[in-house]
Amino acid sequence: MSVLFHRDHFEGKHILVTGATGGIGEAVVQKLLASGANVTAAGRSDEKLSRLKQTAHYHSDASRLMAVSADIGDSDGRKYLMEQAEDGFGPVYGLVNSAGITGGDTVDQIQEDDLEKVMHLNFTAAVMLSQLVYQGMKDMQGGRIVNISSLSGLRGTYGSTAYAGSKFALIGFTQSFALEAVEHNIRVNAVCPGFVDTEMAREILEKKASRNGRSYEEERREAEKGLPSGRMTRPEEVADAVLFLLSDACGNMIGESMKISGGSVMR
Repeated sequence: MSVLFHRDHFEGKHILVTGATGGIGEAVVQKLLASGANVTAAGRSDEKLSRLKQTAHYHSDASRLMAVSADIGDSDGRKYLMEQAEDGFGPVYGLVNSAGITGGDTVDQIQEDDLEKVMHLNFTAAVMLSQLVYQGMKDMQGGRIVNISSLSGLRGTYGSTAYAGSKFALIGFTQSFALEAVEHNIRVNAVCPGFVDTEMAREILEKKASRNGRSYEEERREAEKGLPSGRMTRPEEVADAVLFLLSDACGNMIGESMKISGGSVMR
């Protein structure tokens, strides 16, 4: 695993990562541990959290990782997560809102329950958890928040009303919150990856393949042919962008949406 920052760059910094059992979230956790951070990793799968801890044991100092099983879509779950995080490593310096789901359908087929489910986890839960973390950051007069949005938060795609809508909302939140938080020396930014080689991307491509009458492998090849880079983004590449935005190196970046598109979106 390549490391963007020195192994003690985030020493003493407590970073909370949601969606830590997903491809991007797990990569962020591993990179942070390799750079010296104390990490609270939140997810809903006890089995995946256990595997995450095992991997950390082999590659980093596992004592700097606390895995918490919590449902951030629930207010009690968010409060429990914050209590566990602060009891374990103290005030949260950085928050990575990586939890998210795909879902939805074309407008003529979408169900209200599906729409609300995607919006709630991808947008509302991130806002409300940020609110809890923000209180402590204001007390410290410093902090970093990185929201994992998507290229779908910058332009719509066929059949993505729910997902794209939630990611557009997350970009709006990022920009608005950034203007409020900066007066407390808190930087709020977003990362907007395109197709990343994760289980979620596979689900999206499988759905598209079914609609187009192709196999997953054929659909993936078509998707990659449409990228100037010729390949999907790796989770570790997204994690590097997240670490940059968590660090002091991001400087005067306020409310930005950092694209990782393989050259497919340049504006």
